[in-house]
Amino acid sequence: MPSIYDFTAKSLAGEDVPLKQFEGQVLLIVNTASACGFTPQYRGLEALHKQFSPRGFAVLGFPCNQFGAQEPGDASQIAKFCESNFGITFPMFSKIDVNGGREHPLYKYLKHEKSGLLGASIKWNFTKFLVDRSGKVVGRYAPTDRPEGLKKQIEALL
Repeated sequence: MPSIYDFTAKSLAGEDVPLKQFEGQVLLIVNTASACGFTPQYRGLEALHKQFSPRGFAVLGFPCNQFGAQEPGDASQIAKFCESNFGITFPMFSKIDVNGGREHPLYKYLKHEKSGLLGASIKWNFTKFLVDRSGKVVGRYAPTDRPEGLKKQIEALL
């Protein structure tokens, strides 16, 4: 059985990032988009990252264009958007698919570990997965769940 640390993803700069480098941290993994009604959640995600990263927490952002084509930009456009509009400092990765035949293996694993209310598929942008320090997926949250609302769950894991 693989663990979350067995996966690698490409950064927005195109570099391979082994998720093993986040071993021992609490993670919030989120599929993001720049032109979505939930895009303002970037603010809350960054606030969580800044507040809790000194204690071993990281938000990992995975842009996805599968829902309403709401992430049409390339990696440099996504990076510029995140920096200029929200001052994002948490790790952002290259655009991926989270459903279907080309879904990233990480998302296949996450969905297997925590199915959603309506099944395993990701339904929209800003679906969130909470991972404990041992790499276990302990929570899945809907796009409507605001990042600020996850503070208690994150604190309990830190």
